[in-house]
Amino acid sequence: MMQFRWYFPGLAVTAMAVVMAIAAPATAQEKVLRIGMTAADIPKTTGQPDQGFEGNRFTGIPLFDALTHWDLSSADKASVVIPGLASEWAADATDRTKWIFKLRPGVKFHDGSALTADAIVWNVEKVLKKEAPHFAPDQIGVTVSRMPTLASARKIDDLTVELTTKEPDSFLPINLTNLFIASPAHWQKKFDALSTVADPAERAKQAWTAFAADASGSGPFKMAKFAARERVEYVKNADYWDPKRVSKIDRVVLLPLPEANARTAALLSGQVDWIEAPAPDAVPQIKSKGFTIYANAQPHVWPWQFSFAEGSPWLDKRVRHAANLCINREDLKSALGGFMEVPKGTVPPGHPWWGSPKFEIKYDLAAAKKLMEEAGFSATKRLKVKTITSASGSGQMQPIPMNEFLQQALKDCHFDVELDVIEWNALFTNWRAGAKDASSRGAHATNVTFAAMDPFFAMVRFTSSKTVPPTSNNWGYFTSPELDGLIAAARTSFDATARDAALAKLHAKIVEEAPFLWVAHDVGPRAMSPKVKGVVQPKSWFIDIATMSVE
Repeated sequence: MMQFRWYFPGLAVTAMAVVMAIAAPATAQEKVLRIGMTAADIPKTTGQPDQGFEGNRFTGIPLFDALTHWDLSSADKASVVIPGLASEWAADATDRTKWIFKLRPGVKFHDGSALTADAIVWNVEKVLKKEAPHFAPDQIGVTVSRMPTLASARKIDDLTVELTTKEPDSFLPINLTNLFIASPAHWQKKFDALSTVADPAERAKQAWTAFAADASGSGPFKMAKFAARERVEYVKNADYWDPKRVSKIDRVVLLPLPEANARTAALLSGQVDWIEAPAPDAVPQIKSKGFTIYANAQPHVWPWQFSFAEGSPWLDKRVRHAANLCINREDLKSALGGFMEVPKGTVPPGHPWWGSPKFEIKYDLAAAKKLMEEAGFSATKRLKVKTITSASGSGQMQPIPMNEFLQQALKDCHFDVELDVIEWNALFTNWRAGAKDASSRGAHATNVTFAAMDPFFAMVRFTSSKTVPPTSNNWGYFTSPELDGLIAAARTSFDATARDAALAKLHAKIVEEAPFLWVAHDVGPRAMSPKVKGVVQPKSWFIDIATMSVE
């Protein structure tokens, strides 16, 4: 079995000292939950988080609401879309580009202003309408790339809003889980206070900066303190509109701790109550101290995404297939302490979108070598490939050791792999810039993990000619008329059975063409103090803090 070394030297004194300095305890009477994130900075708190889906998990879902929510209440069933700020919605039967959303009455933002259709229109226009006074260019990437067909919003009455898409798109209600609704009235106060700033665009930018440090959404928590790159604190929203999600926790403290040793030191020393992605070799020590490890299979893919730009070594399908056959994923799972699932594609066999692809992702070293030799490579003529990755980040699991495992494994199949480690947010930003952009640093593949809980996130954004950079995440420019046709058939199917059948054909084609090296499905391991109760680890990238309690 191939082994690799974990970068966990034990209780790092310097790391612990840093955490002790920034995580001073709150008052004894408060029920406080302290969380060590993998992100190196606090995800944006403007309503459209960055830092990947760790941003949605820790600054989006707690502080804000969206028109539609994910059901995070079960550890046994797949997470599905449920009503959020919208109590119901439907596409127009005669014009499938029009959607009507009915809003819940009586919802208030944290600043006390009413959440009405005007607020929904305002939040759509902040990323789609350049002439809007509150236009936020830095929020476009994490919004438009996740709902690229959304074109406009129109108020019908105070509790009814019409959303229009560029083309019929049955995926829209799922995509809207990413459009978090910020308070227009609160932003306007920040803007008005900057009356001495003459340039409107600069004034809007500064207003958004001020909003981020004092955010107002409608979620189950309110912002209490904010320090960039250091911490953010929330207090419970006792007036939250959903009684099932009125928090029993008084205060939440979020700390960016991108290094696994720092996170583990903070947990074991009692400075935090919860850490994301503990280092696998620290798990026995964590368990021996009475902490609980939560894990569950997620719709999540840990891949290399290949470049199809001119000159890429991955243009040859034999090479792509060889890489997928060269990895002993069971060995990797063992090295990760069992904290991964072995993939057969983007979704597992038995899933409604599986589609029975003709190419099987498995470990077959002899077949991999044969394909590479047919492609012209050998022990004396090796194929050089470069992959960009990060040292940490949302859903990245254990990126350095895992990539070093791949680097060693692929040597057996005549690959020489160069790893280029960059900061997580830079990697994530490049994901939309694409393989041809200078920020790719000459890489032939990128290692950004992705969610696979809905059709757009799982497949469409990586395979459509309409999602190439800078629109969305088709980083490698993997396109074809056949793929576009399969996507159109799925997107325009408003009947669930017909849509699943179309998506199954799309998934089968993707696996057969292999635009990824499928390495793992995450199980989202997180370690928590036994005093944290009511934890539901759903089959989702996300988790709901609002339903937990602290003893």
